[in-house]
Amino acid sequence: MTNFALSDLDRIIGERVGSDASKSYTKSLLESGAARVAKKFGEEAIEAVIASTEKDSEALAAEAADVLYHLLVMLRSADVPLSRVMAILESRTSQSGHAEKASRGS
Repeated sequence: MTNFALSDLDRIIGERVGSDASKSYTKSLLESGAARVAKKFGEEAIEAVIASTEKDSEALAAEAADVLYHLLVMLRSADVPLSRVMAILESRTSQSGHAEKASRGS
């Protein structure tokens, strides 16, 4: 088991913000704008769905890693801190998923 956490990846992404775009994929992606960042996230999400439906666990694990990375880059691009997302997730765990979803309304 690894001790690497989403917060570690988020910290690394934050460090790359100050990098040179010619040397950092993260920086070049962020410089390409929110639409490009969102498109890359969507592409990775679709690839994860395909791997899942094909029951390819190795590909799904790799695509899930790409999804998480691109999600964190998208959050950074939109100035939404990971801590905000985690706080929402934490608040949702205080009740069942069905009850929490019903409380949000339609």
